[in-house]
Amino acid sequence: MSHATNKDLKNRLKRAHGHLAKIIAMVEDNREALETAQQLQAVVSALDKAKTFLVTHHIEHHLEEAVGPLSDEARAKLGRLTDLAKYL
Repeated sequence: MSHATNKDLKNRLKRAHGHLAKIIAMVEDNREALETAQQLQAVVSALDKAKTFLVTHHIEHHLEEAVGPLSDEARAKLGRLTDLAKYL
C-alpha cells in the first residue's frame, strides 16, 4: 500500500491540519496564550504520530519487499522497535 492511499495516515494529517487551522483562527482572534499553546501541542503530537506511522510503515513495506512476508514473530519484534523509535 502506498503512503498516498493509506487512509490512516491521511486521517492523521487531516486531523493535524484541522487543529492548525483552529490555531490560526485563535491567533487572529487574540485568544489566550495558554489555550493556543495547548492546541499547538495537539498539532505537534498529531504530527509526531503521523511521522512515526509513516516511517514505520515505510520500513515494514521495504523490509517485506526485501525478505518476503514477515512472520508473526518478526512483526512483533518490528513492533517493539517501533515502540522504541518513539523515544528518538
